[in-house]
Amino acid sequence: MQNNTTTQNKSKIASENTLNVLINALEDAKALKIKVLDVTHLTAITDAMIICTGTSSRHMRHIAETALKAASEAGLNLISSEGLDSQDWIIVDAADAIVHVMSEQAREFYNLEGLWDMSALAE
Repeated sequence: MQNNTTTQNKSKIASENTLNVLINALEDAKALKIKVLDVTHLTAITDAMIICTGTSSRHMRHIAETALKAASEAGLNLISSEGLDSQDWIIVDAADAIVHVMSEQAREFYNLEGLWDMSALAE
């Protein structure tokens, strides 16, 4: 029988692998202002939220498609994607991490960093 610590360590390794794959893909696609938020203590649906900005709807779509392709090639657990034709916000759900590709205006308006980054409250 596996103990809880072993399960947590495997989950952490899986999450780190997911983050590495996705961040590398976002960097390759020239995503701007990439920010990773650890949300393990806030929700059970994912371990991390990755927020980035695209310069246009075409660039945003390229970023999301690059992340989807990299995740698929790495064998990551892809849950879904939403908004590939959106001009404001595209979501790629890779279970351990959810990628939010946003326009500059949407990112400022919705302020996901402020909603999910509890360390910002401590400052």
